[in-house]
Amino acid sequence: MSETRTFTGGCHCGQVRFECTTDLATVTACNCSICTKKGLHFTFLPLESFQLRAGAESLKEYLFNKHAIRHQICNECGVEVFARGRKPDGAEIVAVNVATIDHIDLASLTMTPIDGRNR
Repeated sequence: MSETRTFTGGCHCGQVRFECTTDLATVTACNCSICTKKGLHFTFLPLESFQLRAGAESLKEYLFNKHAIRHQICNECGVEVFARGRKPDGAEIVAVNVATIDHIDLASLTMTPIDGRNR
């Protein structure tokens, strides 16, 4: 996919819902410990391209390693919907778990390998 579109998505139980605008040009296939174990594939967006529509009160935050990425997980169903962080220049970003986008076919996306294990 390289066309910019607005997508909706959310967790499995439906308590957490979001809307985002992206072209899905870069979707990660990271080999770090958390992405590997959880099967996460992220696309990174500027803050203004992501809106949490429902479920802020249903989110819990998980931090690990350097505490640089704030993983947002639904308290009810356990799905990691997105994460918050900063780019090296300090700009805030949102990393959307692409698997949580409604009607997405992960097999149709080009994955970008990321060597998170060795960072």
